[in-house]
Amino acid sequence: FKIIIVYLQDQNCINIPVHPLMTKKTLLALLAFAIMNTSNAMAQEMTWSPTATRFSLWSPSADSVKVNIYAEGLGGNPLQTIILRKETTAEKWVGTLQGDYKGRFYTFQVKHKGTWLAENPGIDAKAVGVNGQRGAIIDMRETDPEGWAADRSPAFTGQKDAVIYEMHHRDFSIDPQSGIKNKGKFIALTEHGTHNADGLATGIDHLKELGITHVHLLPSYDYGSIDETTGNAYGGGGRVASTYNWGYDPVNYNTPEGSYSTDAYKPETRIREFKQMVMALHKAGIRVIMDVVYNHVFDLQRSSFERMAPGYFFRYNADGTPGHASGCGNETASETEKVREYMVESVAYWMREYHVDGFRFDLMGIHDIETMNLIRQRVLSIDPNAVIYGEGWAASSPLLPAEQLAMKANTARLGGIAAFGDEMRDGLRGGWSNNDEGAFIIGNGGNEESVKFGIVGAIAHPGVDFTKVNYSKEPWAAQPQEMISYVSCHDDMCLADRIKHTLTHKDGKADKQTRMRLQKLTETAVLTSQGVPFIWCGDEIMRDKKGVHNSFSSPDSINQIPWAQKTEYKEVFDYIARLVSMRKSHPAFRMGDADMVRRNLKFLPVKQQNVIAWKIDGREAGDTWSEIIIILNSNSKAVKQAVPKGRYNVVCSNGKADMNGLGEVNSSKVVVPGQTALIMYR
Repeated sequence: FKIIIVYLQDQNCINIPVHPLMTKKTLLALLAFAIMNTSNAMAQEMTWSPTATRFSLWSPSADSVKVNIYAEGLGGNPLQTIILRKETTAEKWVGTLQGDYKGRFYTFQVKHKGTWLAENPGIDAKAVGVNGQRGAIIDMRETDPEGWAADRSPAFTGQKDAVIYEMHHRDFSIDPQSGIKNKGKFIALTEHGTHNADGLATGIDHLKELGITHVHLLPSYDYGSIDETTGNAYGGGGRVASTYNWGYDPVNYNTPEGSYSTDAYKPETRIREFKQMVMALHKAGIRVIMDVVYNHVFDLQRSSFERMAPGYFFRYNADGTPGHASGCGNETASETEKVREYMVESVAYWMREYHVDGFRFDLMGIHDIETMNLIRQRVLSIDPNAVIYGEGWAASSPLLPAEQLAMKANTARLGGIAAFGDEMRDGLRGGWSNNDEGAFIIGNGGNEESVKFGIVGAIAHPGVDFTKVNYSKEPWAAQPQEMISYVSCHDDMCLADRIKHTLTHKDGKADKQTRMRLQKLTETAVLTSQGVPFIWCGDEIMRDKKGVHNSFSSPDSINQIPWAQKTEYKEVFDYIARLVSMRKSHPAFRMGDADMVRRNLKFLPVKQQNVIAWKIDGREAGDTWSEIIIILNSNSKAVKQAVPKGRYNVVCSNGKADMNGLGEVNSSKVVVPGQTALIMYR
């Protein structure tokens, strides 16, 4: 055997064993493969080995760059400082610290236009100390929990088959009645056998019982609004009473948040515990979606991006002020080479290192289409069945032409990346900006076409009158799985609050039984939509947030899932769980092909408002239910609805759902009780 050593510009070495009979073509293929697979290592700002730690920083406008080494992640003076040298062609600064420095911490410092900027851990830090102010020198393999090498994502066939559950770490486990030991932590999701006071499953066992395929975790990277030394939120000029935040204020994108770990001071702990959580969910048959917020940073001036390359990573107005499309004082410039490269490599890193199975992009409409397509290509090259979706809007107008942006209207140009369908959401429960406004589910007529828009998955369909759809007067999805079907999520009133509020505003009445009927009816629309269904955590047990619309900084008493309500609203939970099972068992509800939906889903004529009826021929989708009838009646009284004459098996009626059957109907007309759904098949 011979060895070829390729000495690269940035001083990485690739050692390739070469057989004497190897062809030139094979040799070149091996070389290309080796370079590709070390490209991520070449991009790292810190590379540790037992004999040396190598540092690298891209900073094209720097006069000089140095690295400070510390004993701790916070406080103290530098143990030593090394000056990096510039590689002119690569605009990189590199240097090596001889010896084993594992367990130490580091910061970069850039001299720009004669002034030393503040220290920072670099934009690519993979491990950080408490509060993320310094990078940590660790051996990443020591963060792998036992069995991590054997961890595999659960079998899954594609985005059309997903049932997504959005969840905040603290919400999910902090309630004293959760029965969970590690409340508010990543590893809360590793605890089995937890239950409420009445013995009903909570935590990960609850998720398994519900039957969802994916958990969507609210931001889990290192973010800035929580002081990890105390667990309290930062506020104004000091701390506030809340210990809560959703995490949409990024600091270090490539390392987990410390407040969700059991020890924020130990860099390895947050990494290991995140992996333990992922592994536990995978073993439970649940894939993991990560909420990512690449559209803005917590604080532009204090961000590592600005401290390494001032003025490069963000968009600016003509007067030099930062863009404000995020509503947070800055917007990243995804169209630039390095921001685009950073986003693509970051998602790939979370997939490789943490085994994440998909991504939800916050304010995706701020990003450009080309970058999102490159992300899609990279993600699907790692896992062809990964799920990708985002908010197809921005908080205000981005500083990039609309035709270049990943807005909802441009979804068909995103190659399968999905967007949230707010047409269906607000058609069901009323507009986002007006809490008093009700819609279909409380019997306010005129919203049927907006709901039907969501039922077909935002595709072109002859049964939808697009002139009457609330926001979009034309379809925006090429395929139904490109629309996320939902009615509530973290940044709004949860469904139970919205129903109660709009009922009270309408006629002053909001009794418990009515609210339960409408909760079930609404989730029926979501779970029978051809789009991808999405449930906000706790909606399945009628979780409420005391009417708070925007609870990002509210205390636990507002945000926690009250697990006692699983007992109180067990029939709602059972109903939703059975609908989830029904959807997963019957491909007619998730055809995944626009032409198939147009051929096989037909809306039935109705004689009054607040009734939507449709039939699905399930045979082309391979369903054992040859014809399915779904009727939603949000009127307070029963309605009679004409259907194709025949004998049907009823599987959902009058607030009950059971795939084993609830009886038979042999008629051309059916009666649907008020504020309920009917599903039957033949």
